[in-house]
Amino acid sequence: MEITINTDRLDYFFNLPAEQMLWVFFINIGWMIIAAVFLYGVSLIYLQKIRSDWASKSLKFIILAIDVPKGNEQSPKAVENMFTYLAGAHGSINFFEKWFEGKFQVSFSYEIVSLEGYTQFLIRMPIEFRNLIETSVYSQYPDAEISEVDDYVDTVPHRFPDEEFDVWGSEFMQAKEWVFPIKLYQEFEHKFGESETQFKDPMAALMDLCSSLREGEQLWFQIIITPIGFDWVGDTDKAVDKILGKKKKSSGGVSKFVEWMGEASEMIYSIWGDIEAKKDDNKGLSMMELTPKQKKQIEAIHLKSSKLAFEAKIRTVYVARKDLMNKGKVVNGLVGYMKQFAALDLNNLKPDVTITMTKTAYFNKDARLIRKKNAIMSNYVNRDDTGGRSAGIYNIEELATLWHFPIEANVKAPMIQKAPGRKADAPSSLPIVSDFSGPVPELFSAEILNPAPIDSDKSVPAATAGDESIPDNLPFV
Repeated sequence: MEITINTDRLDYFFNLPAEQMLWVFFINIGWMIIAAVFLYGVSLIYLQKIRSDWASKSLKFIILAIDVPKGNEQSPKAVENMFTYLAGAHGSINFFEKWFEGKFQVSFSYEIVSLEGYTQFLIRMPIEFRNLIETSVYSQYPDAEISEVDDYVDTVPHRFPDEEFDVWGSEFMQAKEWVFPIKLYQEFEHKFGESETQFKDPMAALMDLCSSLREGEQLWFQIIITPIGFDWVGDTDKAVDKILGKKKKSSGGVSKFVEWMGEASEMIYSIWGDIEAKKDDNKGLSMMELTPKQKKQIEAIHLKSSKLAFEAKIRTVYVARKDLMNKGKVVNGLVGYMKQFAALDLNNLKPDVTITMTKTAYFNKDARLIRKKNAIMSNYVNRDDTGGRSAGIYNIEELATLWHFPIEANVKAPMIQKAPGRKADAPSSLPIVSDFSGPVPELFSAEILNPAPIDSDKSVPAATAGDESIPDNLPFV
């Protein structure tokens, strides 16, 4: 049976002039592409609107300030455990909840702010998850103090240009694929000679920078964290297969059919003896054939995929009065802090110069710079988990490396807010005076239990309303 294919219409199409060819293509096929792009854009606008409506009706956010006790010796492992507990906030959202109710997975903002040198650790969350956050903190830091505070972002302008203030901001993104981890906190441990291993806290650089800010300067650092499921683990397996050189299996229906036809034809040809049997190239490299760099990458990917992970977006803002703004110190210091986590054979963090960083060059520089400044400020103030660059995936070990309470033995920054000290309940054996029936010991003498009336001539004058001064004749213990 002879099969013939008529190509007259194709020949006619390719022989048309360029403008007629474009018009014919648009009439037959092109309009469908444009319609698909238009419908996709409309769906995104619709989804954003119903998400905003659902958030305004269902979500109320609060900010908690976390003060850890003085003399903190907990390693970042404690914060890693905090992030593990945060994974309980993940919930599954079905098709109808997403597209008809606007429901979405809520995010949390872990922040470090320096307001004129005063440094504070903050967590912003929906109010319904307050107990979850407090439990995650108290479980690792029982003596910490947690208090609800007002939003600090309202102390500076949100729109630029401004007569008094200027702003610099950027998001930090993973330089390579997210499957490769950054340098982790364990790698900051150092052993000198025969002494014990010491942890050189990378947070020290950021705390010193924050403490050096002057009146009129503010530095904001936030990590927007969104709980996710476990689908991402499959991508790490694909990355390992790519390093090993294993053949990637086709995922599309057409490509699978073509692959099956090729394998079938090769099998038939091998039976006829026309070609040699196909060599199995899906096996890839063995561990003995890998370079040291490839081995390290595979081990690091497996380590990352063995722990819980979140989608995360890192965003920073430096805002100051124009006459005090010192980008050379603050911006370069912040970039230097982030470069500490660079593992050049794995991954590192870099400023997003293209989209979010408040820096422009060449065409229409001033207008684009103003748009970037307003965009980074708006995204930070709203803790927007979709604005700017797409979020990367970081496991709990990476997040604890980037955001953890400083260890006091390594960090000497003087203006970090801390809890005053350890609190303890009174001993259960301590007697209560009202229930005491035995002889009065010297500690509870009769004069103390039943004080004599105060002589009016020798009484301490009462303080008037609004008078907070201490009288000179007040006795001190």
